[in-house]
Amino acid sequence: MINQSEFITKLAVDSWHTHLQRLSQFIDNLSDDQLMKRIAPKKNRGIYLLGHLTTVHDRMLPMMFFGDTLFPELNELFLIQPDNPDVEYPPIPTLREHWYIVNKTLNQHIGTLPIEGWLERHSAVSEQDFVKEPHRNRLNLLLNRTNHLSNHFGQLLLLKEGALV
Repeated sequence: MINQSEFITKLAVDSWHTHLQRLSQFIDNLSDDQLMKRIAPKKNRGIYLLGHLTTVHDRMLPMMFFGDTLFPELNELFLIQPDNPDVEYPPIPTLREHWYIVNKTLNQHIGTLPIEGWLERHSAVSEQDFVKEPHRNRLNLLLNRTNHLSNHFGQLLLLKEGALV
């Protein structure tokens, strides 16, 4: 019989996988031209959102103590700086490849993390603060990143032909 911690963790991990799979399939079906479009006037382009999500997921690796980031060169472009059409971003096929590499690596680690590992702190919280705030754990980070992914997926949907923009 599954205990409550296992049940809650399974729900969170399954939600992560479902949202990630749906977004990955959606990205596969967008053309490079669609990814170059803005989601709305004066808003981010698809290429920026793809790079941003890739970078955020890449940074989950060290935050969850799974290892170093795979593509640290993307941090400046997609986390620190806003979308800028004058900036030369990596080619879209390269960003797509990075997206899949990062998420495959992340999911391999997620799949092997024991239940008790989910309730341990992540690297953005000190050991002292974690004692006071034990909810700042890896499971909470996964839930936060699932929500982040879902939010940007909603934005990317506007790139699809026939979307109301």
